[in-house]
Amino acid sequence: MIEFPHEVWLWSALVVVLVLVVLGMIFRAAGIVRYVPNDSIAVIEKLWSSSGSVKIGLLALHGEAGFQPDLRRGGFHFFAPFQYRVHIRPMVSVTQGKIGYVFARDGVDLPASQTLASNGTVDDFRDVRGFLEHGGQKGPQRKVLREGTHILNPALFVVMTEEATYSLSLDAQEKGYYGKMRDLLDERAAFKPVVIKEMAGAHDSDQLAIVTVQDGPGLQKDELLAPDVGDVHNAFQEPEKFLAAGGRRGRQERSLVEGTYYINRLFATVEFIKKTVIPVGFVGVVVSYTGRRGEDLSGTEYSHGELVESGCRGVWRDPLMPGKYAFNTYAGKIELVPTTNFVLMWKAGESGSSFDSNLREITLITKDAFEPQLPLSVVVHIDYRKAPMVVQRFGNVEQLVEQTLDPMVSSYFKNVSQTRTFIELIQSRSELQGNASHDMRERFQAYSLEFEEVLIGTPKPQVGDTQIENIMAQLRDRQIAREQVETFAQKQIAADKQRELNEAEQRAAKQKELTGSLVDISIKENQGAASVKAAEKRRQEIEALAQAEKFRQEMEGSGRASAVKAVGEAEAAAIKAKSEALEGEGADKQLMQTVMLRLAEALETSKVPLVPQIQLGGGNDGNALTTLMSLMSSLKAGELTKSLTHSGPDNA
Repeated sequence: MIEFPHEVWLWSALVVVLVLVVLGMIFRAAGIVRYVPNDSIAVIEKLWSSSGSVKIGLLALHGEAGFQPDLRRGGFHFFAPFQYRVHIRPMVSVTQGKIGYVFARDGVDLPASQTLASNGTVDDFRDVRGFLEHGGQKGPQRKVLREGTHILNPALFVVMTEEATYSLSLDAQEKGYYGKMRDLLDERAAFKPVVIKEMAGAHDSDQLAIVTVQDGPGLQKDELLAPDVGDVHNAFQEPEKFLAAGGRRGRQERSLVEGTYYINRLFATVEFIKKTVIPVGFVGVVVSYTGRRGEDLSGTEYSHGELVESGCRGVWRDPLMPGKYAFNTYAGKIELVPTTNFVLMWKAGESGSSFDSNLREITLITKDAFEPQLPLSVVVHIDYRKAPMVVQRFGNVEQLVEQTLDPMVSSYFKNVSQTRTFIELIQSRSELQGNASHDMRERFQAYSLEFEEVLIGTPKPQVGDTQIENIMAQLRDRQIAREQVETFAQKQIAADKQRELNEAEQRAAKQKELTGSLVDISIKENQGAASVKAAEKRRQEIEALAQAEKFRQEMEGSGRASAVKAVGEAEAAAIKAKSEALEGEGADKQLMQTVMLRLAEALETSKVPLVPQIQLGGGNDGNALTTLMSLMSSLKAGELTKSLTHSGPDNA
């Protein structure tokens, strides 16, 4: 066996490596063998062909020289030497939850009325040959790519994702075009789906999306919004179905609510607006700008416009109740009408509701030429069933207040003020308020309003007017004088009551003495009554004695009988006088009775005969008893006392 030196082996190996490198360089230059990674694709460009070059279009569909429609995947691939050029590019990758946009560099030109390429007949971007042979259109496509890896020929399609642009080499003009398209997509946030969600804790900030379609036939005459064609297009996510159903370009009547929508932003743009919230205490009257022409439902007696059913163009007869609505504000407007009582204040700087910000005090002219300003408040209620009539007639509640209620109320109070002086206007405020409530109720009903109450404030002077303040000062002085008079009268009554109180207190203090006096009077009255009874009994006894004496005298003689009779009559007269004195004639009779009683006792004690044996004078004048009885019967007690006093003891 022949052995080679070590150096020979080294040189042999070096030669083999050099041969292989040279062969590899030759193969690469000739394009005979190419390796394609498994995560990439290879676009084949044919450098020459017996069929010649491409006559029409960008890709060689029939073996011509140019970009070939078919791709090569990962692995080693063998080609005829010096005939092909291989362009290795990465596969298209769309991130989860994102959108990819496809642009065709070749195909049928778009018509003037079309914005995006139709994918109604060709929608498989993997089949380049089928796309071109079946009428695929060049330009931005209506169909978008969803998340995942897509095998597309970058010689025909340019794909834009949020992260990269997938394409073959582009010239300067194409780079400028696709750069502008990326800027547009970024501006519209087109690589992200439309996400509408309810904001937690902020129900008044809930949103909806208004869609504006950029492709399809234009709107018809007098249309502001594209009419709704139903939900066959899956919320604008399938443009071909939308257009097939008769959808038109422009702002759409249908809006989008909560959810996630993968919408091609080159086909349709999205604008976010807030949902319409009708609070409690209000209803929403819909004024629709779109829809079909409806039948007038307001009735023959209502001549201020038409009310139509819901969905028609015009003012809807049925208002929206309190709640939250996904109402397209481009399709119409909702006028909020309060259904609870609200206050309109004619007073600068103050407001009772959101409708009276422009109201001011009413300037009056009174009968005596004063010009006060009258603040007032009116409480109003609107029946929710009549709310559409109010909107149809006035536009909204604020215009109703400023254009109708303000002039009407001002005119009413100006007319009333001209029939009263300023003082009468102040003093008859309650009456004026009652009359106004009655008179204005019918006027408000004529405007479909329910009048509740009017509250009149105190008239005040205008700025710089001192006359009203002067007259008010006079009224205050007059009232103070009246109050002083009343105060003095009350003080006098209080003084009288104080005197009565003092007398009562003094009487209470002397009550013991007064009670003792009354008891003494009662005792004396009882004693007097007892004396009268005793005197009466004594009289009866004397009468009995007189009768007995009379009988005896009749026996002894007429003279003695006369004396006994005279004594009995005198004693009876004395008893009678005493009785009359005790019964109320006063002290005179009582004194006479006492004197007669003492005289009778003296006669009885002295044993003097009633008819003296010796006469003191001639005739009857000498009878002292007769003279004394005559004197006692003719004189009062005072005169008798005086007579006895002047007579002296001898005469007595």
